Amino acid sequence: MEYRHLGASGFTVPVLSFGAGTFGGKGPLFSAWGNTDASEARRLVDICLDAGLTMFDTADVYSGGESEKILGEAIKGRRQDVIISTKATFRFSDRPNEVGSSRFHLIANCEAALKRLGTDYIDLFQLHGFDAKTPVEETLSTLDDLVRAGKIRYVGISNFSGWHLMKSLAVADRYGYPRYVANQTYYSLIGRDYEWELMPLGLDQGVGAVVWSPLGWGRLTGKIRRGQPLPTQSRLHATADSGPPVSDEHVYKIVDALDEIAAETGKTLPQVALNWLLQRPTVSTVVIGARNEEQLKQNLGAVGWNLTKEQVAKLDAASTVTLPYPYWHQRGVFTERNPPPV
Repeated sequence: MEYRHLGASGFTVPVLSFGAGTFGGKGPLFSAWGNTDASEARRLVDICLDAGLTMFDTADVYSGGESEKILGEAIKGRRQDVIISTKATFRFSDRPNEVGSSRFHLIANCEAALKRLGTDYIDLFQLHGFDAKTPVEETLSTLDDLVRAGKIRYVGISNFSGWHLMKSLAVADRYGYPRYVANQTYYSLIGRDYEWELMPLGLDQGVGAVVWSPLGWGRLTGKIRRGQPLPTQSRLHATADSGPPVSDEHVYKIVDALDEIAAETGKTLPQVALNWLLQRPTVSTVVIGARNEEQLKQNLGAVGWNLTKEQVAKLDAASTVTLPYPYWHQRGVFTERNPPPV
Protein backbone atom coordinates (compact mmCIF):
# COMPACT_ATOMS: atom_id res chain seq x y z
CA MET A 1 0.00 0.00 0.00
CA GLU A 2 1.36 3.40 -0.99
CA TYR A 3 1.33 6.17 1.62
CA ARG A 4 1.10 9.88 0.86
CA HIS A 5 1.34 13.05 2.92
CA LEU A 6 -1.98 14.46 4.04
CA GLY A 7 -1.83 17.83 2.35
CA ALA A 8 1.15 19.88 3.45
CA SER A 9 1.34 18.15 6.83
CA GLY A 10 4.03 15.72 7.91
CA PHE A 11 1.40 13.02 8.46
CA THR A 12 1.14 10.19 5.94
CA VAL A 13 -1.98 8.19 5.10
CA PRO A 14 -2.63 5.17 2.86
CA VAL A 15 -3.88 6.00 -0.64
CA LEU A 16 -7.00 3.97 0.12
CA SER A 17 -9.09 4.49 3.26
CA PHE A 18 -12.09 2.50 4.42
CA GLY A 19 -15.42 4.28 4.85
CA ALA A 20 -17.39 2.94 7.81
CA GLY A 21 -20.69 4.43 6.68
CA THR A 22 -22.01 0.88 6.19
CA PHE A 23 -21.46 0.09 9.89
CA GLY A 24 -24.74 0.08 11.82
CA GLY A 25 -27.33 0.55 9.09
CA LYS A 26 -29.77 2.58 11.19
CA GLY A 27 -32.34 4.89 9.62
CA PRO A 28 -33.64 5.15 6.04
CA LEU A 29 -30.46 6.72 4.67
CA PHE A 30 -27.79 4.53 6.25
CA SER A 31 -29.74 1.28 5.98
CA ALA A 32 -29.44 1.76 2.21
CA TRP A 33 -25.65 1.94 2.57
CA GLY A 34 -25.35 -1.33 4.53
CA ASN A 35 -25.87 -2.83 7.98
CA THR A 36 -22.51 -4.26 8.98
CA ASP A 37 -22.44 -5.45 12.60
CA ALA A 38 -19.46 -5.62 14.96
CA SER A 39 -18.28 -9.11 13.99
CA GLU A 40 -18.51 -8.37 10.27
CA ALA A 41 -16.76 -5.04 10.82
CA ARG A 42 -13.90 -6.77 12.63
CA ARG A 43 -13.43 -9.09 9.65
CA LEU A 44 -13.41 -6.17 7.20
CA VAL A 45 -10.85 -4.36 9.36
CA ASP A 46 -8.71 -7.53 9.37
CA ILE A 47 -8.73 -7.60 5.55
CA CYS A 48 -7.87 -3.91 5.37
CA LEU A 49 -4.93 -4.18 7.76
CA ASP A 50 -3.60 -7.25 5.95
CA ALA A 51 -3.56 -5.14 2.76
CA GLY A 52 -1.87 -2.17 4.43
CA LEU A 53 -5.04 -0.07 4.52
CA THR A 54 -4.88 1.48 7.99
CA MET A 55 -7.17 4.53 7.77
CA PHE A 56 -10.85 4.29 8.71
CA ASP A 57 -13.34 7.11 8.17
CA THR A 58 -16.63 7.62 9.99
CA ALA A 59 -18.84 10.43 11.36
CA ASP A 60 -21.08 11.12 14.32
CA VAL A 61 -24.22 11.15 12.18
CA TYR A 62 -23.55 7.79 10.53
CA SER A 63 -26.35 5.64 11.97
CA GLY A 64 -26.70 8.02 14.92
CA GLY A 65 -23.28 7.19 16.35
CA GLU A 66 -23.49 3.44 15.76
CA SER A 67 -20.84 3.57 13.04
CA GLU A 68 -18.33 5.05 15.47
CA LYS A 69 -19.28 2.49 18.14
CA ILE A 70 -18.89 -0.48 15.80
CA LEU A 71 -15.61 0.86 14.43
CA GLY A 72 -14.36 1.25 17.99
CA GLU A 73 -15.24 -2.39 18.71
CA ALA A 74 -13.60 -3.56 15.48
CA ILE A 75 -10.25 -1.89 16.25
CA LYS A 76 -10.17 -2.75 19.96
CA GLY A 77 -6.71 -3.88 21.00
CA ARG A 78 -5.00 -2.47 17.91
CA ARG A 79 -5.53 1.29 18.19
CA GLN A 80 -1.85 1.89 17.52
CA ASP A 81 -2.18 0.17 14.12
CA VAL A 82 -4.95 2.37 12.71
CA ILE A 83 -5.71 5.94 11.70
CA ILE A 84 -9.16 7.19 12.72
CA SER A 85 -10.95 9.94 10.86
CA THR A 86 -14.34 11.23 11.99
CA LYS A 87 -16.54 14.26 11.41
CA ALA A 88 -18.91 16.66 13.17
CA THR A 89 -21.16 19.68 12.39
CA PHE A 90 -24.40 18.16 11.08
CA ARG A 91 -27.38 17.94 13.43
CA PHE A 92 -26.95 15.05 15.84
CA SER A 93 -30.14 15.35 17.91
CA ASP A 94 -33.16 17.59 18.49
CA ARG A 95 -31.37 19.50 21.25
CA PRO A 96 -30.88 23.12 20.14
CA ASN A 97 -27.07 23.18 20.33
CA GLU A 98 -26.31 19.75 18.88
CA VAL A 99 -25.64 21.15 15.42
CA GLY A 100 -23.03 23.35 13.76
CA SER A 101 -19.40 24.18 14.53
CA SER A 102 -19.85 26.18 17.72
CA ARG A 103 -17.52 25.74 20.66
CA PHE A 104 -20.35 24.02 22.55
CA HIS A 105 -21.11 21.47 19.85
CA LEU A 106 -17.55 20.66 18.76
CA ILE A 107 -16.30 20.02 22.30
CA ALA A 108 -19.34 17.93 23.20
CA ASN A 109 -19.15 16.03 19.92
CA CYS A 110 -15.44 15.32 20.24
CA GLU A 111 -15.86 13.99 23.79
CA ALA A 112 -18.77 11.77 22.71
CA ALA A 113 -16.90 10.50 19.65
CA LEU A 114 -13.89 9.56 21.78
CA LYS A 115 -16.15 7.47 24.02
CA ARG A 116 -17.93 5.79 21.11
CA LEU A 117 -14.65 5.01 19.38
CA GLY A 118 -13.02 3.78 22.60
CA THR A 119 -9.94 5.94 22.16
CA ASP A 120 -8.35 8.99 23.77
CA TYR A 121 -7.43 10.75 20.52
CA ILE A 122 -8.68 11.18 16.96
CA ASP A 123 -6.11 11.35 14.18
CA LEU A 124 -8.16 13.49 11.77
CA PHE A 125 -11.17 15.51 12.95
CA GLN A 126 -13.17 17.13 10.16
CA LEU A 127 -16.04 19.59 9.94
CA HIS A 128 -18.77 17.88 7.92
CA GLY A 129 -19.98 21.16 6.44
CA PHE A 130 -19.60 24.94 6.76
CA ASP A 131 -21.50 26.65 9.60
CA ALA A 132 -22.25 30.22 8.54
CA LYS A 133 -23.85 31.02 11.92
CA THR A 134 -20.66 30.46 13.93
CA PRO A 135 -17.70 32.85 13.57
CA VAL A 136 -14.74 31.16 11.92
CA GLU A 137 -12.58 32.40 14.81
CA GLU A 138 -14.75 30.54 17.33
CA THR A 139 -14.56 27.31 15.38
CA LEU A 140 -10.80 27.42 14.82
CA SER A 141 -9.97 28.46 18.38
CA THR A 142 -12.00 25.48 19.61
CA LEU A 143 -10.14 23.12 17.29
CA ASP A 144 -6.89 24.67 18.54
CA ASP A 145 -7.91 23.90 22.14
CA LEU A 146 -8.72 20.29 21.21
CA VAL A 147 -5.37 19.87 19.44
CA ARG A 148 -3.49 21.34 22.39
CA ALA A 149 -5.39 19.00 24.72
CA GLY A 150 -4.19 16.04 22.64
CA LYS A 151 -7.72 14.95 21.75
CA ILE A 152 -7.30 15.50 18.01
CA ARG A 153 -4.12 15.47 15.93
CA TYR A 154 -5.05 17.03 12.57
CA VAL A 155 -8.05 19.01 11.33
CA GLY A 156 -9.89 19.05 8.04
CA ILE A 157 -13.15 20.03 6.39
CA SER A 158 -15.75 18.56 4.08
CA ASN A 159 -18.26 20.05 1.66
CA PHE A 160 -16.87 23.60 1.93
CA SER A 161 -16.95 26.10 -0.92
CA GLY A 162 -13.63 27.52 -2.01
CA TRP A 163 -14.22 30.81 -0.19
CA HIS A 164 -15.29 28.98 2.99
CA LEU A 165 -11.98 27.13 3.02
CA MET A 166 -9.82 30.10 2.04
CA LYS A 167 -11.40 32.33 4.69
CA SER A 168 -10.75 29.66 7.31
CA LEU A 169 -7.13 29.27 6.26
CA ALA A 170 -6.61 33.03 6.38
CA VAL A 171 -8.00 33.20 9.93
CA ALA A 172 -5.85 30.24 10.97
CA ASP A 173 -2.74 31.96 9.63
CA ARG A 174 -3.65 35.26 11.30
CA TYR A 175 -4.07 33.81 14.79
CA GLY A 176 -1.77 30.79 14.63
CA TYR A 177 -4.61 28.25 14.77
CA PRO A 178 -4.24 24.78 13.19
CA ARG A 179 -4.61 24.84 9.39
CA TYR A 180 -6.95 22.49 7.64
CA VAL A 181 -4.78 19.91 5.88
CA ALA A 182 -7.58 17.74 4.49
CA ASN A 183 -10.66 18.37 2.36
CA GLN A 184 -13.02 15.40 2.34
CA THR A 185 -14.62 16.02 -1.02
CA TYR A 186 -16.85 14.38 -3.58
CA TYR A 187 -14.79 13.57 -6.69
CA SER A 188 -15.28 10.95 -9.36
CA LEU A 189 -15.22 10.47 -13.12
CA ILE A 190 -18.87 11.54 -13.22
CA GLY A 191 -18.39 14.40 -10.74
CA ARG A 192 -15.32 16.50 -11.53
CA ASP A 193 -16.56 19.78 -10.00
CA TYR A 194 -13.76 19.52 -7.42
CA GLU A 195 -11.29 20.42 -10.19
CA TRP A 196 -12.81 23.84 -10.89
CA GLU A 197 -11.76 25.69 -7.72
CA LEU A 198 -11.06 23.37 -4.80
CA MET A 199 -8.23 21.51 -6.53
CA PRO A 200 -6.29 24.68 -7.44
CA LEU A 201 -6.88 25.91 -3.88
CA GLY A 202 -5.58 22.62 -2.51
CA LEU A 203 -2.46 22.85 -4.65
CA ASP A 204 -1.81 26.44 -3.60
CA GLN A 205 -2.56 26.02 0.11
CA GLY A 206 -1.41 22.45 0.77
CA VAL A 207 -4.81 20.87 1.43
CA GLY A 208 -5.04 17.19 0.50
CA ALA A 209 -8.17 15.62 -0.93
CA VAL A 210 -9.84 12.80 0.99
CA VAL A 211 -12.18 11.57 -1.74
CA TRP A 212 -15.66 10.29 -0.89
CA SER A 213 -18.09 8.46 -3.20
CA PRO A 214 -15.32 7.79 -5.76
CA LEU A 215 -17.65 5.55 -7.80
CA GLY A 216 -20.36 8.19 -8.08
CA TRP A 217 -23.08 6.58 -5.95
CA GLY A 218 -22.41 3.20 -7.56
CA ARG A 219 -22.79 4.47 -11.12
CA LEU A 220 -19.25 3.33 -12.02
CA THR A 221 -19.43 -0.23 -10.71
CA GLY A 222 -20.33 -1.62 -14.14
CA LYS A 223 -23.85 -2.48 -12.99
CA ILE A 224 -25.38 0.66 -14.54
CA ARG A 225 -25.69 0.08 -18.28
CA ARG A 226 -27.91 0.91 -21.23
CA GLY A 227 -31.19 -0.97 -21.22
CA GLN A 228 -30.68 -2.51 -17.79
CA PRO A 229 -32.67 -1.78 -14.60
CA LEU A 230 -30.91 -0.59 -11.47
CA PRO A 231 -29.45 -3.45 -9.43
CA THR A 232 -31.56 -4.54 -6.47
CA GLN A 233 -29.00 -3.20 -4.00
CA SER A 234 -28.02 0.32 -4.99
CA ARG A 235 -27.71 3.67 -3.24
CA LEU A 236 -29.52 5.10 -6.25
CA HIS A 237 -32.73 3.54 -4.89
CA ALA A 238 -32.47 5.71 -1.76
CA THR A 239 -34.12 8.96 -2.74
CA ALA A 240 -32.39 10.82 0.09
CA ASP A 241 -28.99 9.65 -1.12
CA SER A 242 -29.05 9.36 -4.89
CA GLY A 243 -26.38 12.01 -5.38
CA PRO A 244 -26.33 14.91 -7.83
CA PRO A 245 -28.26 14.40 -11.07
CA VAL A 246 -26.19 12.98 -13.91
CA SER A 247 -27.56 12.30 -17.37
CA ASP A 248 -27.77 8.64 -18.29
CA GLU A 249 -25.89 9.26 -21.53
CA HIS A 250 -22.97 10.88 -19.68
CA VAL A 251 -22.73 7.83 -17.41
CA TYR A 252 -22.90 5.44 -20.37
CA LYS A 253 -20.16 7.36 -22.20
CA ILE A 254 -17.82 7.04 -19.23
CA VAL A 255 -18.72 3.38 -18.65
CA ASP A 256 -17.93 2.67 -22.33
CA ALA A 257 -14.45 4.14 -21.84
CA LEU A 258 -14.02 2.20 -18.60
CA ASP A 259 -15.00 -1.00 -20.43
CA GLU A 260 -12.28 -0.45 -23.03
CA ILE A 261 -9.60 0.19 -20.46
CA ALA A 262 -10.74 -2.68 -18.24
CA ALA A 263 -10.31 -4.99 -21.22
CA GLU A 264 -6.82 -3.60 -21.88
CA THR A 265 -5.65 -3.88 -18.27
CA GLY A 266 -7.50 -6.95 -17.07
CA LYS A 267 -8.91 -4.90 -14.19
CA THR A 268 -12.52 -4.31 -13.14
CA LEU A 269 -14.39 -1.09 -13.85
CA PRO A 270 -14.26 0.07 -10.19
CA GLN A 271 -10.52 -0.61 -10.06
CA VAL A 272 -9.94 1.50 -13.17
CA ALA A 273 -12.14 4.33 -11.88
CA LEU A 274 -10.34 4.35 -8.52
CA ASN A 275 -6.91 4.22 -10.13
CA TRP A 276 -7.79 7.26 -12.25
CA LEU A 277 -8.50 9.20 -9.06
CA LEU A 278 -5.21 8.14 -7.49
CA GLN A 279 -3.37 9.87 -10.34
CA ARG A 280 -5.12 13.23 -9.87
CA PRO A 281 -3.36 16.23 -8.27
CA THR A 282 -3.90 16.84 -4.51
CA VAL A 283 -5.47 13.41 -3.86
CA SER A 284 -4.08 12.05 -0.60
CA THR A 285 -6.48 9.15 -0.09
CA VAL A 286 -9.63 7.70 -1.63
CA VAL A 287 -12.33 6.43 0.73
CA ILE A 288 -13.70 3.07 -0.38
CA GLY A 289 -16.76 1.41 1.08
CA ALA A 290 -17.90 -2.20 1.01
CA ARG A 291 -21.00 -4.13 2.03
CA ASN A 292 -19.02 -7.37 2.14
CA GLU A 293 -15.58 -8.96 1.86
CA GLU A 294 -15.85 -9.48 -1.90
CA GLN A 295 -16.47 -5.80 -2.60
CA LEU A 296 -13.66 -4.77 -0.28
CA LYS A 297 -11.11 -7.11 -1.86
CA GLN A 298 -12.10 -5.93 -5.34
CA ASN A 299 -11.63 -2.28 -4.38
CA LEU A 300 -8.24 -3.03 -2.84
CA GLY A 301 -7.16 -4.16 -6.32
CA ALA A 302 -7.12 -0.51 -7.41
CA VAL A 303 -3.56 -0.10 -6.07
CA GLY A 304 -0.22 -1.58 -7.09
CA TRP A 305 -0.46 -0.58 -10.76
CA ASN A 306 -1.12 2.55 -12.82
CA LEU A 307 -3.09 3.49 -15.89
CA THR A 308 -1.03 4.70 -18.84
CA LYS A 309 -1.08 8.35 -19.89
CA GLU A 310 -3.13 7.36 -22.91
CA GLN A 311 -5.70 5.55 -20.77
CA VAL A 312 -5.95 8.52 -18.40
CA ALA A 313 -6.45 10.83 -21.39
CA LYS A 314 -9.25 8.59 -22.71
CA LEU A 315 -11.07 8.75 -19.37
CA ASP A 316 -10.49 12.50 -19.16
CA ALA A 317 -12.06 13.00 -22.57
CA ALA A 318 -15.05 10.79 -21.82
CA SER A 319 -15.82 12.55 -18.53
CA THR A 320 -15.19 16.18 -19.51
CA VAL A 321 -18.11 18.60 -19.26
CA THR A 322 -18.49 22.31 -20.03
CA LEU A 323 -17.28 24.31 -17.04
CA PRO A 324 -19.43 27.06 -15.50
CA TYR A 325 -18.30 30.68 -15.67
CA PRO A 326 -15.69 31.94 -14.86
CA TYR A 327 -13.88 28.61 -15.14
CA TRP A 328 -14.52 28.05 -18.87
CA HIS A 329 -13.14 31.53 -19.52
CA GLN A 330 -10.10 30.99 -17.33
CA ARG A 331 -9.42 27.63 -18.95
CA GLY A 332 -9.56 29.29 -22.37
CA VAL A 333 -6.99 31.98 -21.58
CA PHE A 334 -4.43 30.07 -19.52
CA THR A 335 -0.87 31.22 -20.11
CA GLU A 336 2.51 29.97 -18.97
CA ARG A 337 2.08 32.18 -15.85
CA ASN A 338 -1.29 30.69 -14.93
CA PRO A 339 -1.28 27.01 -15.89
CA PRO A 340 -4.29 24.74 -15.34
CA PRO A 341 -4.02 22.26 -12.44
CA VAL A 342 -4.94 19.27 -14.63
